[in-house]
Amino acid sequence: MAKKGARNKRKLEEHIPKKIEEEINEESDVETDDLLNVINNEEDADSSDSDRDIEESDGEVEDVLESATNGNDDDSDVEEEEDDADEEEDDDVNEEEDDIDDEEDDVSSVEDEENEGWTSSENEEEEDKPKNGTSLSETKSKTKSSKNKADGGSVSSLTKLVKNDDNKEDDEYKNDSSDDEDIRNTVGNIPMKWYDEYKHIGYNWDGKKILKPPQGDQLDEFLKKMEDPDFWRTVKDPQTGQDVVLSEQDIELIRRIQARRNPDAQFDEYAPWIEWFTSEVMQMPVRKFPEHKRSFLPSKSEAKKVSKLVHSLKMGWLKTLAEKEKERTKKDAMNFYMLWESDDQAEHMRRIYKHISAPKRALPGHAESYNPPAEYLFNEKEMKLWKKYEETPSKRKLHFLPQKYDSLRKVPSYSRFIKERFLRCLDLYLCPRAIKMRLTIEPEDLVPKLPSPKDLQPFPSVQSIIYEGHSDMVRCISVDKIGQYMVSGSDDTTIKIWEINTGRCVKTIPVEGIVRSVEWCPNTAINLILVAASNRVILINPNIGDYVVCEKTDELLKEAPLSDLIISDKVKTTVQWVDPTEEEYAKGFRLILKHFKEVAQVTWHGKGDYFATVMPEGANKAVLISQLSKRRSQIPLAKPKGLVQCVLFHPTRPMFFVATQRHVRVYDLLKQAMVKKLTTESKWVSKMDIHPGGDNLLVATYDRKVLWFDLDLSTKPYQTLRLHPTAVRAIAYHKRYPLFATGSDDTGVIVSHGMVYNDLLQNALIVPLKRFEEHKRVNDFGVFDVKFHPHQPWVFSSGADSTIRLHCN
Repeated sequence: MAKKGARNKRKLEEHIPKKIEEEINEESDVETDDLLNVINNEEDADSSDSDRDIEESDGEVEDVLESATNGNDDDSDVEEEEDDADEEEDDDVNEEEDDIDDEEDDVSSVEDEENEGWTSSENEEEEDKPKNGTSLSETKSKTKSSKNKADGGSVSSLTKLVKNDDNKEDDEYKNDSSDDEDIRNTVGNIPMKWYDEYKHIGYNWDGKKILKPPQGDQLDEFLKKMEDPDFWRTVKDPQTGQDVVLSEQDIELIRRIQARRNPDAQFDEYAPWIEWFTSEVMQMPVRKFPEHKRSFLPSKSEAKKVSKLVHSLKMGWLKTLAEKEKERTKKDAMNFYMLWESDDQAEHMRRIYKHISAPKRALPGHAESYNPPAEYLFNEKEMKLWKKYEETPSKRKLHFLPQKYDSLRKVPSYSRFIKERFLRCLDLYLCPRAIKMRLTIEPEDLVPKLPSPKDLQPFPSVQSIIYEGHSDMVRCISVDKIGQYMVSGSDDTTIKIWEINTGRCVKTIPVEGIVRSVEWCPNTAINLILVAASNRVILINPNIGDYVVCEKTDELLKEAPLSDLIISDKVKTTVQWVDPTEEEYAKGFRLILKHFKEVAQVTWHGKGDYFATVMPEGANKAVLISQLSKRRSQIPLAKPKGLVQCVLFHPTRPMFFVATQRHVRVYDLLKQAMVKKLTTESKWVSKMDIHPGGDNLLVATYDRKVLWFDLDLSTKPYQTLRLHPTAVRAIAYHKRYPLFATGSDDTGVIVSHGMVYNDLLQNALIVPLKRFEEHKRVNDFGVFDVKFHPHQPWVFSSGADSTIRLHCN
């Protein structure tokens, strides 16, 4: 029995490798990819069936081995049962071959099942990849080695063959890029939302449905996010709906693309330049002999041919293919003709679109008859008038002289018949008539759509108080920072201080000169009024209001500050700082600046320490800037480049506006340079004012225009307003409300809404609101100055009728 078992074992070991080699030879046409798929699919969730078949085959082999081992115990019966052993050996071999055939059938069935489930299990294989850095080939080799152990070493040849096929396949598809494409879902490039209502998401290569993976709720997603360390690198495949874990190589590739770098890490961005094509132009002839002169001259024969073709095209003899096709279709089509062409459409006129026929001449009247009534014949007076316009016949009532004949036979031919016919034909030829669309524009459409004034309140609407007291025209006014008092300057050489709410004149101060400009100090800690009278600029403390502020102002100006600065001779000849006399000090004078020319305007800086004066006749010394705290003056402009009319300080920035007759120049006081030059496009600038924000400038001119400049937009006016019929002498902008007012010699004061938006893309809104005409005109002068109340929407106006008027809301 021992020999019998040994023989059985030896025969079985020799038979199994032969059977496997025969099977491999029979299936040699099967591609290596199918074998790899079988090996890989044996590791997934469906590997239990194949494992069960392998265990059954292992059990059969073990039974054979046990039978061979048990034969060792029956050594005594070897000689007696040799013949029986031979028969049993044949039976066992036959049974073993049947078992091997059954096992091969099971393996083939498993391969078919695994091929059908290849598409659905591929994503699971990617998730089951080894994380310790081992390659796919190593995993396959380990799996194959385990199977070889189970088969008793009989699959070793199959593993070697598969490895050899893998190597061949790697070599064959080494540079193939088809793996980059998604070949698992064959639906193509379509919107995946078409499969939202179905349980599958597409079809694989075998035409079978690809089922959607189970979808978890937000709680499952959160738990997965907290527990799965690879959640941050997991993305969803839109073609299959499976979760794909990105590898380190994929993440590195994405990071390089986000950093705008080359995806290939091995790419050298600074590799030396290889000049594949030379940039040097090699001048060498194409042929070894020079070209003939006729090569550079146009061909006369070709020119004749081209001219003939052009002439044929112009005359219509030669036609293009498109024209021939058009004529052919027109000829083949059925044509219908009207009996009378003008029954349904106007006569077609060449070169004239929508022609209008010429009007018929008027029929002759009674005056043109050969026997007109007596009232149509000219009398002596009409004959004189006829002869009077002999040189200008167009002024005559009739172009002919009515005459009376006894009979039609005596009527002569008309002498002007041919000339008149020629003129009529000439008119018809030179003045063709055509139909044109008539523009129906209503007058309301020309007026811009503006908001209602009721929506733009508050603004001044009625006259409230009239301030009377001056004996001559009031040229200038100014309101203090608090809004309690107002100062006015007049040609009667006095300034008056008024209480705004009551209209009472609090104080009158004579200044010995025509007052052309007054300005209240914007600093509430100092109570000072700047007055320009004749060639003097006077700083006056009115001693009204807060007593402490008045005392502090006197103490500040009592003693001159010590300074080591040397004043230039140019400044000394222009202005001199003088202390007032005792009589003048009693009137309120605190400092006097004597100029060499008449001063037309004074203005304060926003902080109340600096002030500027303008002398239009001062030439190069027309503008002065003085500092109150140090009692010194300086000439900022060496060459004003024009006759200076007025100046202005920027409310927030160190910028200085100088207006000449035609331009407004903007200077930077820190850089001491001109920043911008504004073109007014007018003949004479009268006054200007700036928006509290500092980005918009209002300019009034003597040629009846009000200019709105957007300093950030352009150097030309953003809007030009023609609100007044005469010269505009005054303009002012409110410090708090979006209001500005203008005053003109037509005795009118116009209050307008001027809203400036913070949005730079939105234009300013300018709407005229109210017009006041309470002032009277004196010597062709109307309104000289307008000012707004610092806190209320009230406007003050001073005019040539020696009154000041307050308009409230």
